[in-house]
Amino acid sequence: MPRFYCPAPLVIGELLTLPAGAARHVQVLRLQPGDSITLFNGNPAFAGSAGEFSAAITQMGRSEVQVRIGEHQAVEREAIRAVHLALSMPANERMDWLVEKATELGVASIQPLMSERSVLRLNAERAAKKVAHWQSIAVSACEQCGGNRVPLVHEVTGFSAWVEEGKQTADTAAGGSFLLTLRPGTRGLREAVAALGTSPAVTFLSGPEGGLSSAEEDRALACGFTPVTLGPRVLRAETAALCALAALLV
Repeated sequence: MPRFYCPAPLVIGELLTLPAGAARHVQVLRLQPGDSITLFNGNPAFAGSAGEFSAAITQMGRSEVQVRIGEHQAVEREAIRAVHLALSMPANERMDWLVEKATELGVASIQPLMSERSVLRLNAERAAKKVAHWQSIAVSACEQCGGNRVPLVHEVTGFSAWVEEGKQTADTAAGGSFLLTLRPGTRGLREAVAALGTSPAVTFLSGPEGGLSSAEEDRALACGFTPVTLGPRVLRAETAALCALAALLV
């Protein structure tokens, strides 16, 4: 059954006009009145509407689609521990691919960063458009993979500002913060995370092509990040981030 993100309170029995994005998708699929779909709102703040709902299409217009909300399923497919990914953005389409796959793996949020060696450089206008684009990719990935919580893609921020102003603690006040590095003597990621016990949240920091500079790593360590490694091989920026997520979430 097709799944659609609908960021609004979902109430059994009520008629609802789908948001523009979901409506276009329904029309592209050529669904008709009477067809069934699944809706989720991706926001636990909507009381009683976590999980997902069945819905029946009642009306198809030129640009609007109306549905009636049906049965509620209190199903959740989220990881026990929330993992927040902060990374210096890889170039070209690699960031798009990373956002999609990170969402499929169950990331809780994504913080795009600009660091010394970042290939991708964005002015304020382009950065805002990119974040909107990446957020839409996250929504589509949630619709596809069965996730009911859409990860938040934060505004693009400079590495130094993010680390020094303590922004990394916003989502993970009760958790741990880890820096991926190839420094000698660094503990393995799983070993370091196991030491956290039942900590509900983790922040994972990963560098761009070429990695973070020594000065940036030093700054992250001074701000409380724990150095961890994925092993002796040098992985591409997007591969390393996804490998770490898989180790933490699966």
